[in-house]
This record gives sequence, C-alpha cells and structure tokens, in this order.
Amino acid sequence: MLSKSCANLLSLVSSGGDFPKIGRTRLPRVMTVPGIISDFDGDDDDDRSDCAASDVVSSVAQERRIIVANQLPLRVQRDPESNKWCFEWDNDALVLQLKDGFSPDVEFVYVGCLKAEIDASEQDEVAQFLLEKFHCVPTFLPSDIQNKFYHGFCKQHLWPLFHYMLPISPNHGARFDRALWQAYVSANKIFADKVMEVINPDEDYVWVHDYHLMVLPTFLRKRFNRVKLGFFLHSPFPSSEIYRTLPVRDEILRALLNSDLIGFHTFDYARHFLSCCSRMLGLDYESKRGYIGLEYYGRTVSIKILPVGIHMGQLDTVLSLPETARKVQELKEEFEGKTVIIGVDDMDIFKGISLKFLAMGQLLEQHPELKGKVVLVQIANPARSQSKDIQEVQDETHFIAKSINEKYGKDGYQPIVFINRFVSTLEKAAFYAISECCVVNPVRDGMNLVPYKYTVCRQGSPLLDKVLGTDGSSSPRKSIIVVSEFIGCSPSLSGAIRINPWNIDAVSDAMNLAITMPEAEKQLRHEKHYKYISSHDVAYWARSFDQDLERACREHFIKRCWGIGFGLGFRVVALGPNFRKLSVEHIVSAYKKTNSRLILLDYDGTMMPQTSVDKTPGKEVISVLNSLSSDPKNVVFIVSGRGKDSLSKWFSQCEKLGISAEHGYFTRWNRDSPWESCLLAIDFDWKKIAEPVMELYTETTDGSSIEHKESALVWHHQEADPDFGSCQAKELLDHLENVLANEPVVVKRGQHIVEVKPQGISKGVVVENLISTMSSKGKPPDFVLCIGDDRSDEDMFESIERCISNPSILSRAEVFACTVGQKPSMAKYYLDDTVEVIKLLQGIATASIQPPKSAHLQVSFQGSL
Repeated sequence: MLSKSCANLLSLVSSGGDFPKIGRTRLPRVMTVPGIISDFDGDDDDDRSDCAASDVVSSVAQERRIIVANQLPLRVQRDPESNKWCFEWDNDALVLQLKDGFSPDVEFVYVGCLKAEIDASEQDEVAQFLLEKFHCVPTFLPSDIQNKFYHGFCKQHLWPLFHYMLPISPNHGARFDRALWQAYVSANKIFADKVMEVINPDEDYVWVHDYHLMVLPTFLRKRFNRVKLGFFLHSPFPSSEIYRTLPVRDEILRALLNSDLIGFHTFDYARHFLSCCSRMLGLDYESKRGYIGLEYYGRTVSIKILPVGIHMGQLDTVLSLPETARKVQELKEEFEGKTVIIGVDDMDIFKGISLKFLAMGQLLEQHPELKGKVVLVQIANPARSQSKDIQEVQDETHFIAKSINEKYGKDGYQPIVFINRFVSTLEKAAFYAISECCVVNPVRDGMNLVPYKYTVCRQGSPLLDKVLGTDGSSSPRKSIIVVSEFIGCSPSLSGAIRINPWNIDAVSDAMNLAITMPEAEKQLRHEKHYKYISSHDVAYWARSFDQDLERACREHFIKRCWGIGFGLGFRVVALGPNFRKLSVEHIVSAYKKTNSRLILLDYDGTMMPQTSVDKTPGKEVISVLNSLSSDPKNVVFIVSGRGKDSLSKWFSQCEKLGISAEHGYFTRWNRDSPWESCLLAIDFDWKKIAEPVMELYTETTDGSSIEHKESALVWHHQEADPDFGSCQAKELLDHLENVLANEPVVVKRGQHIVEVKPQGISKGVVVENLISTMSSKGKPPDFVLCIGDDRSDEDMFESIERCISNPSILSRAEVFACTVGQKPSMAKYYLDDTVEVIKLLQGIATASIQPPKSAHLQVSFQGSL
C-alpha cells in the first residue's frame, strides 16, 4: 500500500522531473496486479470485487475519515460448507453508527482487529477483500502480542485502574508487568503502521477510540507532524490520585497530548485528565469562548466534553419489526400480572449485578406485599475478558440469585430471572418494552447506554402499541430509571433516581419508589429523558466531535512544526511563521553595527531558573552583566518585579548596571545613583484592604505566602498543592477585584502569584520611559534586546511593538524581543531556558571586545566570528 509521499514520487518520475502540483487528490491505495494501482471510490456497499484496474489518480478529492478502534465493526464467521471467511457489518458497533453524523459524501476507512484469528496464509487475501468490500484495514496482531496487549495490559492494568481498582495485593488485581506494557506499545505501533498505509495526511482526519490505543497518537504524530488527530475515551478517566499510581503515567499522558482533540463523556473525566496534566506535567488549561484548551509546546490541545448517544434509527427499526411485536406478546403473557424491573449489564466486576440482587432481596424483605408481584429480569452480556475475577463474579451472582429465589420464590414465581447468555438486540428491546423500571447500578462505568435504549423502547412504536394496548394519548408513554451516580450517563438523566450502588438500602428504596411512583410523574420523567435522548443521538455526538476536530486543526498549516524527543517522549513543537529561535550569530552582526544599545532583562525565569531556591546570581551572571554594562555604547537594565532591597544586594558588584524594581515603581541608572520612585501621587491605603484578604487565603492554603513590597502586595502559591493553589488564586483574584473596585490599583494573576499594584505601573511603562530618556539625551537606541519569560514581560514586548510602529521613536533600530520557552508570545524570538539566555549574552559580550588595530588582525577576528 502506498502513502502520499510514495504517490508523489511516482508522479515526479512520470512527469519527466517536474515537481507535481499538490492538490486535493485521492490517493491510490491498493496494489492488485503487479504494476497496476487501483482506486476504489463509492459507497461502502458497492460490489467492487471485479473492479477494473486503473493507474489514473482521481482529480476529485473525497472527504475522508479514518476511524481507528481496537475492533473493526464487522461480524466474522467461517462458512462450514466452503470453509471461507464470511463478513458482514456489525450494526451494533458504535464506530459504524457514528457515520450517520456525516454527509453521505464522506468516505470512511476503518482500522482495527477482527473478532477472529486469521491464519497468516490467509491474511493478505482477507485484507485485500475487506479493503475493497468494506473499506476496512485489519490489523493482524501476532497471537502472543494480542494476548498480552488486550487480555494483559488493557484488561489487567488499564481497565481496572481506570475504574478505580488498584492492585493492592496479589489477590486484588494484577501488578504492573513491563512485558505487558511493551506488548501494548507494540500493538499500538502496528495500528499506526496500518493507518500509514491508507492515510493522506494533508486531507484525512483520524479519529482514535478508547483506552486500547492511548499511545497511538505519538506514533502517528511522529510520522506526520501535522496529522489531524482526534481521540475519544469511552471509559472513565480516574482522579489524579489513582492515575498517578500507573508506572507509565507520563508516557500515556504525553501520548494523549499528541492529539489535537481529546474527548470525554463527562466533565468529571475531563477534569481528572486536566488535573493530571497540571500535577504531572505542569500544564494549565484555559477556557476561551466555551472551549477548553491546553497549551503544549505551542500547540493547543482541545478538550471535548459530550456524552455519546444511541442510534435512534436502528432501535426504531427493531421496534417496528413483527418479530419484536411477537416477542413482546410472548413476554407480556409470561409476566402477566407482574411488575418487571429490567437490568442489562456486561458480566464484569464493576457492573454491580450482585449489589442489585441484594437490593432486590432487601426490597422483598421490607415489603412482603410485593412477593409474587415484582420480578427483576437481569440480562448478563458475555464477559469480554478472561480472568479469575470474572469467574468469581459469575459464581457470586449465581449464588446470590439462587439464594434469593429460594427464600422469596414459590411455584410459578422467581423474583430474579437471571439470563446469562447472548441476547439479541430484538429480544432486549422486547424486555425493555414490557418493563416498568430499569435499574443500572455499576460501581463505576464509562457511559452505559442501557438507560437511553430503555427509554426509546418505552416510547414504543405503532406496532407495539397494539400489543401493549397503548396509543400514546389515552395511555401516555412512561418509564422510570434508577441509575448509579458513578456512570457517565447519570448527569444527562435529570429525571432519574440517582443512587449509590454500594448502599443496598438506598437502592432498595429507589426500586420501591420507582414501582410505586404516580403514573403522571413517570410520564413527566419519561418525556424529559426522551426529549434529550432523541436530540442527542450518536449522529449528534459524532457531528459535534468532528466539527470541534476541524476547528482544532485549523492552524496546522499556519505554524511551523518540528518534532523533538525520543520514543514515547516525542512531541511536536509548533510555532508561528515569524517566531524563531534567537541565535548568537544572528544578533551579533546587528550588535556590532550599532552604537546606542538598550538591553532589558527580566530576572526570575530569565537570568535565574524559577525552580532555584537560592535566587542569588552566580559569578557567571555577574560577569556577563558587568561585561555588557561596561561598554559605553550599552544601557543595560534588570527589569524585575522583585523589591529594590533584594536587587540592590544581589547586584552590588555591578557598578554600571541599571535596575528597575517592582515593575518600574523604583528605578536607578547605576549602582551609585539614587533610586527614583514613580512620580505618580500614590495612596497606599488600599493595602489595609488587600492585606487582610490575602492573609485569609494564606491561612487556608498550605504552602502559600505574602510578599510585601513598597508599591505592591504579592500572594505566592508555588509551594501549594497545584490544583488547590490554582483554585484559590482564581478565587482570591475575584475577591480582590471586588473589594478593590474603587481603588486606583490593578489586580493581576501571574505565574503562581496574584499581585496587587498601583495603576500606571508596569514593565511596559519602564521600556517607554527608558527609550524616551535615551532619545532626550540625543542617543535614541538603534539596538534593543529585551528578554523575559512571563506575563509581566509581555508588557515590555507590547511596548516595544508600539515603539516600532512609531517611526519617530525606533525608526531604524534593530529590535530583538525574546521570550524564554517555546510558547505563544508577543515576542518574535525565543530561547529554550536560562542556560541559553546566559550563553547568548556571553556571545554578545564577547563580540563587544575590541580587536587589535591591525587591519589584517581585524579581518581575521571578524572572520572567525
């Protein structure tokens, strides 16, 4: 199979050496006959087995989505007569249903495993057939990797952990196994290889599904830095306290951040993910116009929160079948005179089936009058994994069901009807239709669409109305749902009775409330649920996710991208087209040609790392500052938010260095000149209001502190818990803005700080004053270098930008505004860290050393630079 780069190479050869015009063209994808490339376009159900081969690339681009999931949406079986593999669409598969949210013109390609083991000798033939007939690309994992990947790492590590189960002891879950993790990574790489065979990276959107493929984004991003990539997690995302126990936590987290859009069912799941990014990677998120985004190496990773829906059309079709009506009639007669409570769950340790059975027993114990009148029908879907935990759950549920039936049952009546076999969608729909109540009580679950399906089946159809004796007017639709508060669908079911599944008494009371609730209230709750479910179906979910993915990828070809890092630590740096790294070679040439230079340097995070406990500058910093400030052509200033006493002490060895302290409230031009304070008439009575408020937050936030400056007050929370500190900072900011609304001050939030300072004081004003002073002395700057790292330094960059746009101020100056760290900034240049800042300044200082006067020596010196 051919990737785009290969297709372009073929075009280049066939065109006699001219570079091909890159446009929206569909790629040939399958080599059917040696030397002939076939392109298959059209609907999924087209018969293309005898399609004629062609080597012509279609000139019309078809919009395409590549859907990647652990399993393909296909049913597989061998024909016993011909011994050939037979395939058909699995209409219950979510990844197949989501295409209803798209235009019929959009082509879908599915990548995933088959639900059968295909012999190696048959794999090529099967792969060819599936691509032609179904647009499916099967990933054939070696049996050893498949077992360790799915039944090992996915089901023994990720699945329990994401459902809040920790392997505290050998008998309580499986301990982390490095071999299983390596198999997980290998399987994800095989998936990536298959995507590479069919992707057109400039056009196609890739949508990856669920926890089986959490490191796949890294492999795809590594191949194509600008791949348009969305990821949706269908399971819960645990709190940071749980997730942090995973030994490969950073690798998975960074891999997910290689997506453009990450989707979650609920706000809780998204909040937990964002908390992990904050605590483990130091990333903060921002909400802009309703969209949540994480800045990650210049890329914005968007966060999507939207629960998935069901396929309304599929259920409506099932409800309209005569077979369904016959099954409903059969069940109606079987449970005549009884109130049916329905439960449909997978057979696993988190679905709470045994807790539901215990609640049923409690209900009959407390309400003897219900014996013989209430039946709990529990359908258990086959287990998806193989482990001793599953067997233990099966044994326990069978034992409890048997005990309750023996205690409360009688001839012709079993309070619990336990159906532990495969049940078709049609049969489930029939059970839903006759049930007065649905109980869904997992102890933890990702989404769980059972309540949605139940509600739609209770809405019924004209055919079922005849069987059930309802017509929607004289007998309005009604339903009632008892739902666990620990599952994803719970927030969207506002009319449900929410319960804690661990509280058996509460679940029993909820069951009793559900079956005794007035009919009018059941009707109102049903109408509320049906209105939401019918308008937020799977098509709505898919369409919304796709729209957000397109929005998240809009700037892909505007920014310059390149990859850095090795293995699963790989990530892409994305910068604006004019944002580039500042090199010594680039700046020295301009430096040497100029005669009136202004050099402005922030201190914390620029000259000194933010993580340093001792902020005293080292000999290297003092030396380079002395070298620069001793040049008569230079005016060198440290522009910092720190107090003047600290800065005076630290830079006492720098005789000619200028210092602007407290964001410009105090300024001195050299060590021997006096401090000049801002000429504004400032009243500091506001401190009496702000300080008590800050003290309150300091007392309630462990690790926080207050810094007292002459002109400002600063609340620091760098040592506090990241989440709590950030939350308290937001609250403090709002509190201070309210109480200081009528005071002449500005309240700002910075990096781990909240600061209150007088209006009219900022680093931007410092820049303007220095340039103005130099110009008034007849030495307007013809070279400006400004380096900073945080939000307050953006004021300097903004002022410089304004000065550049005013020809009378900086008409011909060489200007280098530089931020520390690769991040969005008003500056046009960046340096990676404080080490690079010092090296750059040392390079400039070296360039200012005057060479010998000999012309020959002078040329040699300049040439060596």
